[in-house]
Amino acid sequence: MADRSTEIRWLEQLTSIPSVPGREEGVMEWVRRWVGRRADLTAKTDRSGNLLITQKGRKQAAPVIAVAHTDHPGFVVIAREGREVTAEFRGGVRPQYFEGARVEFLDAAGRAHRHRLDDYAPEQAIGRLRVPAASPLAVGDIGRWALPATRRTASGLLQAPACDDLAGVAAALSALDRARGEAARRHFGVLLTRAEEVGFVGAIGAARDGTLPPESRVLSIECSRAFADSPIGGGPVVRVGDASSVFHHDLTNRVADAVKATGIRHQRKLMAGGSCEATAFLAYGYSTTGLCLPLGNYHNMGNLDQVERGQGPARIAREEVSLDDYAGLVDLLGVATTAVDGDWDLVARLDARFERERYVLG
Repeated sequence: MADRSTEIRWLEQLTSIPSVPGREEGVMEWVRRWVGRRADLTAKTDRSGNLLITQKGRKQAAPVIAVAHTDHPGFVVIAREGREVTAEFRGGVRPQYFEGARVEFLDAAGRAHRHRLDDYAPEQAIGRLRVPAASPLAVGDIGRWALPATRRTASGLLQAPACDDLAGVAAALSALDRARGEAARRHFGVLLTRAEEVGFVGAIGAARDGTLPPESRVLSIECSRAFADSPIGGGPVVRVGDASSVFHHDLTNRVADAVKATGIRHQRKLMAGGSCEATAFLAYGYSTTGLCLPLGNYHNMGNLDQVERGQGPARIAREEVSLDDYAGLVDLLGVATTAVDGDWDLVARLDARFERERYVLG
């Protein structure tokens, strides 16, 4: 089992890999190498290109599956005519952030080429730029914002080009690495999905096609925009719902109750700023709850609160999460793996309370 420093190194590596909806190969290749070094794990790709990682050996309980997505908002080259390159932007970023933005495209050999956007049409999500005639950029190449490298800050933050949701991927794999070798947690696995940023279509595909057994309990992991009542550094969040749905109440309560008993610093919040993959799995009949890391500079939008109020300039920035929150999420996942099969029973608790206090009714 890896130590905490190794888990953070995985976090740093994954959050540095360029990945765009539909073009998540870099992350998937990293994960396949990671799985390949562990003989007791197996990886299977489903019809939508999602990657399901499970432990070998007999299971003692129905599957518990941590789900995280492998993409982040970014560009895909869709046309080139001479020096003119046209790129589609996939993901949700406000139009103000595209004006004159510095971008970094990667050619087929993985070499980075930095340019400035000439214009952006938000209605079509299309950006255009001019490149040198000898530039190797071609249709299918991917791009992202030109940002400094991943780093740790003195205040305990990780700042990276893409925490959402590659920090979730790192946490899920770290928790799985800890579970290996424990017969009681052999039912724990990880599903890594694609194209979440364009409407969680990879997760929908997995739910529709039955990638997971119907009896699976799903722990949907996200990096969600931090707010004043869900701050960075306040601990990982047991998420009771999103903008579209309220998650499975019994599963959420079991996880929250078990985590509270351990003393792991955490938060319990709705996190209704957007919708996530948990909604898809719920809609298709899976028992699902959510876990997340509070995220700064959501989708690389620095000064977002001020921009929404019309009070500040739009600037592209690295996303950021708390390293303590990340460590807590790994710990929380470990607790959740067995908590879903615990003896927590709300009806029994309410019955006991009624019997104890019914005398006041007369």
